[in-house]
Amino acid sequence: MNYRMLGYLFGIIMLIEAALMVLPLIVSMVFRESPVPFLLTVAALIVLSFPLICRKPKDTRIYAKEGFVTAAGAWVLLSLFGALPFFFSGAIPNYIDAFFETVSGFTTTGASILTEVESLPKGILFWRSFTHWVGGMGVLVFMLAILPADNGQAMHLLRAEVPGPTKDKIVPKMRQTALILYGIYMCLTLILIFLLLLTKMPLYDSVVNAFATAGTGGFSVKNASIGAYSNPAAEWIIGIFMIIFGINFNVYFLLLVKRFKDIFKNEELRLYLLICVLSTIAITANIFDCFASTEDAIRTSFFQVSTIVSTTGFATTDFNHWPSFSKTILLLLMILGSCAGSTAGGLKISRVIIAVKNIFRSIKKTVRPRSVNVVRLDGDAISETTLHATANYLSVYFALTVLTTLLLSLDGFDLETNLSATLACINNIGPGFSVVGPTGNYSGFSYFSKLLLSFDMLAGRLEFMPLLILFSPSVWKRN
Repeated sequence: MNYRMLGYLFGIIMLIEAALMVLPLIVSMVFRESPVPFLLTVAALIVLSFPLICRKPKDTRIYAKEGFVTAAGAWVLLSLFGALPFFFSGAIPNYIDAFFETVSGFTTTGASILTEVESLPKGILFWRSFTHWVGGMGVLVFMLAILPADNGQAMHLLRAEVPGPTKDKIVPKMRQTALILYGIYMCLTLILIFLLLLTKMPLYDSVVNAFATAGTGGFSVKNASIGAYSNPAAEWIIGIFMIIFGINFNVYFLLLVKRFKDIFKNEELRLYLLICVLSTIAITANIFDCFASTEDAIRTSFFQVSTIVSTTGFATTDFNHWPSFSKTILLLLMILGSCAGSTAGGLKISRVIIAVKNIFRSIKKTVRPRSVNVVRLDGDAISETTLHATANYLSVYFALTVLTTLLLSLDGFDLETNLSATLACINNIGPGFSVVGPTGNYSGFSYFSKLLLSFDMLAGRLEFMPLLILFSPSVWKRN
C-alpha cells in the first residue's frame, strides 16, 4: 500500500470539499444567514489537509487496491466533514444524525431524519441538496476532471467509483472522459433549472430541486416534497429528467458524436425505457379510480415510477395507500434501479441482464455439457471475470440485505419498515414503505441502526467492494 500517495489524495479530496463549501457559504451570505458553520468547516478541512499535500510523494504509483481504498476513504471523509455544517449550525444538533443525513446526501439516497425542513437556513438546505449533485457523478471523477493524472492509474479510481458491471472510457484519455461526463452533467442540470424557472418555480427552489434531480437524490426544501408546489408542469419536467439522469451517460456522448446505431443497439437502454412505460401503464390502470382525471392518474403514476426506478426519492403523493399491486411494482423497481454509468442506484439493469443471460447459459450447459455458450451484451462478449463479479455482487447484495433487515428488527419496527428501509438505503432510493414511506422518515431508528444504514448507503453507492476491502488486512500491507 502506497500510504504517502494515499494521504496525498485524501488531502486533495479534503481541499475539494472545502472549495465546494464556498458555494453554500455564499448562499448563506446572500440570505443574510450566519456563514460561521461553513467557515469553521472550511478552516478545519484546510488545516488538516495541509500536512498531507505540502509535499507530493516521490512514488505516485497507485494500483487497484489503492484505487478502491481511495474511493471508500474519500466518501467516508466527505461525509464526516460534510456533516459539520449541519452540526455547527444546530440544524441537526446530534452528530450521528448529521452524519446520516450527509451520507444520504452524498450517496444520493435521500433518506432523512429531518421531520421539518422549511424552517432550516437556506444555506444549510442548499448544501444538503448540493451534496446530491456532487455525489451523483462522483467526487473522484470530479478530481480527475480538474487535475492531471496518469491515464492508467486514473483508471483504477474510475473503476472503483463509477457504478455498473463494466467501466469503460469514453475517449482514450481518462481526464478527457471525466471532463466530458461532467460537461454533460452540468449542461443537463442547467437545462433543467431553466425549464423549472419557466414553470414559475422560484430560482432558489429551481436550483436545489435540479441538484436533487440530477444527482437522483431526492432531498427537497419542502416538507411535502415536489407535491408541495401543486405544479403539474414541474412534475412532468422533473419526472422526465429523472428518467434522463437514470440513463448511462455514455449514451449522451454517443448522441453528441452522432453514433445513433450504437444507441439503438443498447439493450440496457431499450429495456430501461420499456420498463418505465409498462410500469406507468400498469400502475395507472391500477389506481385510475383514485383520481379525478386521466391526466392526474398518468402524471402521478409516471412521476412515482420515475422517482423510484431512478432511485431519486421525490414524492407527489403517499404511495403507502396505493393497492398492493402498485406497491409491489414500486418495490421491484427499487431493487432494479436504472442504467449503469448513470447517477442512479439499484442493481442496474445491465447487471440484471447479464445475470439472467448467465442463468440461461448455465441451463444450456447443463443440457449440453460440451456446448460453447458466450454471454453477450449489445453484441459484445462478456468476460468470465465480469460474470463472476456480477455473481459476487448479487451474493453480497442479498447477504447484506438479510443481515441489515435482521439487525434493524431490534428497534421493534414491522418487517415492511425494516425490509424497505434496508432496500431503500442499499439501493440509494430514500423512501420505503410504512414508517419510512414518502411522508415518513428515519428519525425513529436507534443510533446503531442509523450507522448501519449509513454503511449500507455507502456500500450501495460504491457497489460494496471498495468499502468491504477496507476490512481486509492484506490490503493494508506495504507494497
